[in-house]
Amino acid sequence: MNLKQKKIIAVVACFALAFGVAPVANAMHIMEGYLPPKFCILWGVISAPFLVAGYLSIRKTLSENRRSITVLAMVGAFIFIVSSLKIPSVTGSCSHMTGTGLGAILFGPSAVSILGIIVLIFQAILLAHGGLTTLGANTFSMAIAGPLVSYAIYKVCGKLKVNKHVGIFLAAAIGDLFTYCVTSIQLALAYPSANGGVSASAAKFLAVFAPTQVPLAIVEGILTVVIVMCLETYAKSELTGIGFLKGGEN
Repeated sequence: MNLKQKKIIAVVACFALAFGVAPVANAMHIMEGYLPPKFCILWGVISAPFLVAGYLSIRKTLSENRRSITVLAMVGAFIFIVSSLKIPSVTGSCSHMTGTGLGAILFGPSAVSILGIIVLIFQAILLAHGGLTTLGANTFSMAIAGPLVSYAIYKVCGKLKVNKHVGIFLAAAIGDLFTYCVTSIQLALAYPSANGGVSASAAKFLAVFAPTQVPLAIVEGILTVVIVMCLETYAKSELTGIGFLKGGEN
């Protein structure tokens, strides 16, 4: 056995060890019954204030511009569809896009918390994707943390005069990646590694999701840009109404 063959076997062994010792969470949504009760309650409590803020944000948006409900509904449908498409991973787990970056860019991160929890409830009940006991954790990662990062990146890119569509791509892609990072941390907190604790466990979960989540984040970024470009062409008045476009802006 030559040196090259030994290196290949060593790399394969490392991958097998990393993916073999990490529990499978079924997807980026944490599945029903996977989290201990105290973590289910904790993430639910943490998510509650954001949901209240989201409700107030949507109510304000609709009271100021009733026509925005069309775009809001479209964003909700987009989140439901893309986050339901689970892509199998070589690790035995699976990943999916989130779709929440689009909503954060158009309506702000608060509104997405409400859209996200509605989507997660339907997916848990109708598709057995995620779960009701893990609803708080999944809401925080996908509908709160990810959108907050997407919105922040979009605004920073705007301040730095980055091309708008480049900013949208970065916001959607990085927000997607941050969602899976938060999910990995949530799982690591619930199931710390015997050797290395929470940090080692988080690294293992990140390794499980990464092979499919990184390319999916890039795809989501591109898809989000394409959708925004279509909306700018065919729904310019609606985008102007919600403040995404200024008067006369293309």
